[in-house]
Amino acid sequence: MPLVSTGELVSTAVAEGRGVAAFNVITLEHAEAIAAGAEQAGAPAILQISENAVKFHGGRLSAIAAAASAVARASSARLSLHLDHVVSADLLRAADAEGFSSVMFDASKLPYDENVKATADAVRWGHERGIWIEAELGKVGGKEGEAPLDAHTPGVRTDPSEAAAYVAATGVDALAVAVGSSHAMTERTAALDHTLISALRATVPVPLVLHGSSGVPDAEIRKAVTSGMTKINVGTALNTAFTGAVRTFLDASPSTVDPRKYLVPARTAMAGTVAGFLGLL
Repeated sequence: MPLVSTGELVSTAVAEGRGVAAFNVITLEHAEAIAAGAEQAGAPAILQISENAVKFHGGRLSAIAAAASAVARASSARLSLHLDHVVSADLLRAADAEGFSSVMFDASKLPYDENVKATADAVRWGHERGIWIEAELGKVGGKEGEAPLDAHTPGVRTDPSEAAAYVAATGVDALAVAVGSSHAMTERTAALDHTLISALRATVPVPLVLHGSSGVPDAEIRKAVTSGMTKINVGTALNTAFTGAVRTFLDASPSTVDPRKYLVPARTAMAGTVAGFLGLL
């Protein structure tokens, strides 16, 4: 099936009052698992490649982008390709040539005024090319290389009035907000601020994005969507499934050297995780 645009998937989810999940792609097996899980669930999904994943691939976007695109086009599910947590201006500009319909441009570490200027420039560039732009306001925290951040620290969470002003000043198509989740959580113990989500939904005129959803329990994700979240980002949960399946296989068969033997159960485990998250939404 041809790639669908992220904007279309998100706007359809908003219109239907449900969420749409975006899953991180690190390896070819991740992309294959996301497509398989979406097919199992009979639901659309977003394949997203982060700047950290690009760094893992030697700073070269083309190969992993081409692989993810090929997997998505071969799938019967409605899938889009998204470039996530982009800080580099060069990587942002590579999105168009590599077939991405959307980019999350991350200027959240900059002072507010600099964040607004950099993001508005990214939006202007993206919209000239038909690329949907997501940004972040607040501090989700937990990404590799960052200092630990308590999601309950005062000043961390997104302020609704500031968020509305930020969207007006930048023209972004969606906004990732800090409401109690954190990146890279391996246990699903995060408690979200649903009152804040509802306030953001009432104030912010674009779809809201929940980063760090791997650490959020099922009931909290369902309630978050009901409260106003639309795009639900999942990364660590796939890696937990992948690594757990590989570890179980190698513990039982330590003499195995053919990676296909343990990558098959790893891919299957990730597909099951994808289908499970899509079932929530």
